[in-house]
Amino acid sequence: MTSIVSRDRTTVLIPGVVLAGGSSTRMGSPKALLPLGAGTFLSQVLTTLRASGLDDLVVVTGAHDAEIRQAVETLAMPGVRVVHNAQHADGQVASLRAALHVVDHPGIAAVLVTLVDHPLVKAETVRRLIDAWAQVRAPVVRPVFEGRHGHPVIFASEVFGALWAVPVDAGARAVVRALGDAVHDVPVDDPGVCADVDTPDDYARIARVET
Repeated sequence: MTSIVSRDRTTVLIPGVVLAGGSSTRMGSPKALLPLGAGTFLSQVLTTLRASGLDDLVVVTGAHDAEIRQAVETLAMPGVRVVHNAQHADGQVASLRAALHVVDHPGIAAVLVTLVDHPLVKAETVRRLIDAWAQVRAPVVRPVFEGRHGHPVIFASEVFGALWAVPVDAGARAVVRALGDAVHDVPVDDPGVCADVDTPDDYARIARVET
């Protein structure tokens, strides 16, 4: 079942997408499976999205499909699907397209996209982004922390075509830039929206924060 979010007497359908298709070369092991608190990056991100009200979640895998798929099965979390992006070497927009392929159907108004290497985002922040999108219905809604844009990002269905058409070397950022002032920024008090983890040093920093 796709997530149902009701605001101002309207009902919209928004699935959540977790991009976990990277090779994690700099980290040396799959970032999705790095320990964090009592769980992993992946379990933390999925739990946060569920706590925000999203119940249809898609995890897009790539280089580490088997390991991540097994981790999702072990979590046994209802409403979570795994999609393998065979073109994961083409970058995040290719993984986003793999998700759109399975979630884009009549009734889907938007998709919320987050990255598995941003595990510290708060559920409150996700809910705020969903609330903002439901009110303004902008083509793109994204969080801003201390002047920096972060994740998750909500893409309305009206830009799905552009996401399919953009060159993979340009990525989703090119779609966002092309929208200019139509993009709606939501100020948030959540450093997690910008706290991406790419290297062992990054991981050590957030691990200290979580202990």
